[in-house]
Parts: sequence; structure tokens; C-alpha cells
Amino acid sequence: MNNSEGMQAAAPPMPIAELARRDPLAAIAHLRSVTARNPANAGAHRMLGRVLRTLGRDEEAAAAEMSAIRATTRDPEMIAIAQAMMDSDLAQAEAGLRARLSAQPLDVAAIRMMAELAGRLGRYKDAENLLRRAIELAPSFTAAQANLAMALYKQNRYGEASAVLEQVLARDPVNPGNRNLLAATLGRIGDYDEALAIYGELVETFPDHAKLWMSYGHMLKTVGQLEQSIAAYRRALAAEPHLGEVWWSLANLKTITFDDADIAAMEAALAAGVSSDDALHLHFALGKAYADRSEVADSFRHYDAGNALRSEELGYEPEVITQQVDRMIEVLTPEFLAQKQGLGDQTPDPIFILGLPRAGSTLLEQILSSHSQIEGTMELPDIPAMAMREAKAAGNDLRDWPDAVADMPAERFAELGAEFLERTRVQRKTAKPFYIDKLPNNWSYAGFIHLILPNAKIIDARRHPMDCCFSNFRQHFAKGQAFSYSLDHIGRYYADYVRAMDHYDRVLPGRVHRVIHEQLLDDPEAEVRAMLGYLGLPFEDSCMEFHRNARAVRTASSEQVRRPINRDGVGQWEPYRAWLGPLEEALGDLPQTYRRLPD
Repeated sequence: MNNSEGMQAAAPPMPIAELARRDPLAAIAHLRSVTARNPANAGAHRMLGRVLRTLGRDEEAAAAEMSAIRATTRDPEMIAIAQAMMDSDLAQAEAGLRARLSAQPLDVAAIRMMAELAGRLGRYKDAENLLRRAIELAPSFTAAQANLAMALYKQNRYGEASAVLEQVLARDPVNPGNRNLLAATLGRIGDYDEALAIYGELVETFPDHAKLWMSYGHMLKTVGQLEQSIAAYRRALAAEPHLGEVWWSLANLKTITFDDADIAAMEAALAAGVSSDDALHLHFALGKAYADRSEVADSFRHYDAGNALRSEELGYEPEVITQQVDRMIEVLTPEFLAQKQGLGDQTPDPIFILGLPRAGSTLLEQILSSHSQIEGTMELPDIPAMAMREAKAAGNDLRDWPDAVADMPAERFAELGAEFLERTRVQRKTAKPFYIDKLPNNWSYAGFIHLILPNAKIIDARRHPMDCCFSNFRQHFAKGQAFSYSLDHIGRYYADYVRAMDHYDRVLPGRVHRVIHEQLLDDPEAEVRAMLGYLGLPFEDSCMEFHRNARAVRTASSEQVRRPINRDGVGQWEPYRAWLGPLEEALGDLPQTYRRLPD
């Protein structure tokens, strides 16, 4: 027998995961050797980070995790996926990411990119879950934390977003993108002074950044600093003259009259072939500019062009709201409402002002928030978000909240009422007992509100349909209100709104208090006294001095409600009547009957 036959075979090398379990120090030494020889070995960097974390060596672990991320971003496969994302080939990008994560499920850079893809598709909850997983695997991955803040912001969870951003900025305090997002987030929860301070620092650091100046202008407008807001918008235009959103922001102040040079600049920007987004904003601004000159044909031409661009982009389907109202009427019968009476949270604090946009809801909010016992907040997104979530959880379309409440356990109504109170607590900055949510679109959820908050008050702000609907047609909204970009769609939406409120008047008489805008203009004190009587509150003279209220206002009516009551908006549709046939046809007899109670 020769010597080789008598020798024992060498043991195979121990798998690195097993070595890490048995002897983590030896595993660390081995992994450091591997990464030193091949810095592009992302898997070795990731494993090194995991082993270091098990030993509590978090700083070293963070360095290893970031090395893994950097190595991954240089991988040709990931470069190809990133290129697909840049080219908006989301199907190819998703296929590549799924294949990669199937093979490498701990690749946090790929997880983050999958979250970005989900965000691009509007799947913000999926993006949130992916980003939380990435942060769990790499706690120091600041970019993923910043992305998480954005995903929360997009879900209207502003308090949570600001908390995440505070953590991000503790690590990276000067990042301008994250500071900009924090300022926007703080504005959403009413921390305006801090938001303004951040914007002030940012524009000082980046004096030629047009969109920062624009955001600063928005915030200055919100707090009533009109001259400073206009100056900020003009600085934005000096840096980027074709930026349509800034031109529209100036028009949307409702106090600016554009001069010849302004109109020429906007027309030149359109002729230069700007993006669709810039074009639609420029069209709306020019519609306002020509309206101020009583050049009605040119004004309507631009309004019509801007609305057509936005309508094509949004693809609104008016039948969806019609069907929702139909189903609400079927479900919310007197018998059903009697069975559910008193099941919700009994807290009386919220006051909901609802109706159509441009119907005078901001004016009502300004009047009521001038009362010593009522706090104004803003248009809160929580009721629609909760109603759509409950519909989805019940296996229905997002709009089908009536079906969701039809099968809802009794205890769930109070849980939802308490959830609304908790979600909106961040918006309350004073100790006043009542607070306002003035999201107009809540009219389509009025029954949901009644069921979960039976003691909350509901005020329906209603304006003459032609004035209200045409005002919507002339208004470009930052988001939502997809119905408002077609005369036919606006008319049908108004008709469905009246039909829904008529039903509530029949099955819940007295539950909703209606304020007709034209009656408020004719006899403001009588209408204010009636409104306060419905709320169970005494009349206060301060409510008639609402224009002196210095509170922040976020809506398109911000400057109008800082003036005494006036009739400037009445009849503005009449010079355009030749073009408003589709609206009049959709409304039917509502211009004559909109004030009447149902039979």
C-alpha cells in the first residue's frame, strides 16, 4: 500500500454561513480576505455586515453593508435594470428585478429599486413594505430611509414621514432633497414656521433653483405673506421662464393681473414646445390672463386646451361616481341606518365641510375658524383613505364603501371613528374643542362619516351650479378632482352630488346643514347664525371679521377669504355661455332647483 492510499482525504471547506455560526471571528477574517481580493463581491460584503451585526459591531457592519450596495450598483445586471427604469420600460425592469431577487433575496439595492418601481406605479404601500425590508437588512441605508419618507408622504401619512426624515437628516443634515421634503411635510401638518425656515435656507444655498423658489412661494402664500410669495414666484421665473407651474401659481393667487410682457412670455413658452405638464399650466394661466382683459374667446381657448391635456392624462370615468351614489342609496336605507344608530365613536369634535370644490367651503372654514371654540385645519385626506381601505379589505372596488359598511361588524364603526380622531390629531395645534376637515370630496363619503362619527357635524357648502362648475373648469388642481377637466364630467359630478345629498336629507333629516353660497352673500350674518346654531355654539362677532384671521390657508381661495365677503365670483360663467352647452345639458334643471329640499 502506497502512502497516498493511507492518507485521510482533506475535509471540504466549511460553508461560510456555518462558519459564521460556529466561529464568527474566523468568518469575519475570511470575508475580509475575500472582499479585499474582490471588492465587487457584493454577497461577501453583505455576509460580512450580517456577521458584524450579530457581534454588535454596528459601525463596521454599516460600512460593510454600504460596500455591498456600492458593489451591487456596479453590477452589469443592475446597470441594465437601471437603464430600463430610466427608459420607462417598467415591465423589463420588473422582470429583471424579480429574477435578481429570486436569486439574491437579500440584495438591498435591488429591493430599494423594486420599491422605486412600485412607487412609479403608484403602489406606495408595496413600496413602503419593500423599503422597510431594505432598512431591516441594512439599517444605515440612508437613501432607503429617505425613500421610505417619500412613500409615507405619498400615502398622506405626514407625521410618520416627518419622523423618518428627522432620522435621515440626523445622519445627513445638509442633503437638500431631504430638507425640501421635510419642509413640504411640515407644511402638511401645519408646522409652517419651521417649513419656511428650511425653505429660506435652501433658496439661499441654491439661489437659481426654480422649483425651490416655487415651493417657497407656495408656503408663503399659505401663511398669507402675499408680497413675499409673489417675489418668490418671480425669482423662480427668472431662473426658469418656461416653468408653467409657476405662471399658474401666480394666476392662482387670484390677485395678479398679468401685463403684456407676462402674456408674451407665456405665449412664447408654449410656442417653444414645452412639456405637456408645463403646457397645461401655461394654458390655465393664460386663460386667467385673457379673462382679466375680458378677451373671452382667447380665455376659453386656453382653458379648453389646458383641460383637454389634463383630462387625457387622468382618464376620468364619470360612471364610477354615479354607480357609487346608486349603491349608497340602495344600502343606506332608513332601516339600515336605524340598525346602525350610535355604533360609531361618540366624540363630537370634528366638523366636516363638504360639497364641490369652488363652492365656498374655504369661506365657511374661515368664518368658523374665527370662532373661539373651532380650529381650522385643512383638507384632510383621511376619510377617503379609510373608506377605500375598508372597501379593498372587503374584496371590493376602492369606491365601494357602501358594500363594505353593509357587512361591517358592529364594533368596527367605533374603531374607525377612533382611528380618524387619532390620525388627525397631528393637525390640531390648539386646545379648541372642535376642528374642521374641509375636504370637499367628502360628500361622497358622508354616509361613512355619519356611521363612524355619529356626533360629528356635517355642513354642505352649495353654490349655483353654473358658477361652481365653470369655476372648477377654470381651476387646475395640484392633485385629485379628475372630474373637473371636462364640462360634461363636471356637470354629471354636480348632479350626482346633489342626488346623494338629497338622499341624506330624506333618510337623515336635519343631519346635514346646508349653506347656499348666494344666500350667504346676500345675508351673511343670518347664515352664520344659522350655521353656529346647528353646531350648538353661540354667535361671536369675530366670525363676521373672518378676513382678519391670520391662520394659514392652503386652498385656491386663500387670498379671496382674506377679504370681506364680496360678490366678485357671481355670474363669471355668463360671458362664456356660448361654449358651455355640454355643462348646461349635463346639469339639466339644477340651475333652477339646486336650492330646493327634496320632496
